[in-house]
Amino acid sequence: MKDRVRITSAETLYKGWSTLKKVVLDYRRNDGQWESQTREVTDHGHGAAVLPYDPDRGTVLLVRQFRYAAFEAGHVEPLIEVCAGLLDGDGPEECARREAEEELGYRPTDFRFLSNPFMSPGSLTERVALFTARYTPADKVSEGGGKADETEDIEIVEMALNDAYAATQDGRIIDAKTIILVQHLMLEQYRWRKRTKP
Repeated sequence: MKDRVRITSAETLYKGWSTLKKVVLDYRRNDGQWESQTREVTDHGHGAAVLPYDPDRGTVLLVRQFRYAAFEAGHVEPLIEVCAGLLDGDGPEECARREAEEELGYRPTDFRFLSNPFMSPGSLTERVALFTARYTPADKVSEGGGKADETEDIEIVEMALNDAYAATQDGRIIDAKTIILVQHLMLEQYRWRKRTKP
């Protein structure tokens, strides 16, 4: 694609927690014609997320928290999500482990990488590395809830995996990374049952 994109100008409109740029570019279309495009792109770094699963009890650990962007878009209730955070210089798995301890109060084990998708590639540069992990009640090390100095006010939610899946279908869970991880775990369980079925 590099021979099909020519950056004409790039202007930083805002720099704070995230950086907002206005970019003017020439793009060569599939039919060979060049066209000028203007795009605004937000960059606040990449992140990682993890869905801990207890296979013995069939439960997962999630968080419930207020998200202003969702509130602005008309979703007034706090979101139920997998725990996640920005890398802040750490590797993806190290970030996922850190966030699990800070937000959930657990130290899960057996982290498994799923994928590293773009979250909203029309306007965000962000990619979020997705993990599943295993946990038991014995892995609890604190009450969790996030870091107060980062204005986090997080409620820990433990629910059955089947209920979490139902929540992705009935609108209780509407966060994309959470839907991906919950559906991935459900698919893993389905495949395991098929392999072990007599």
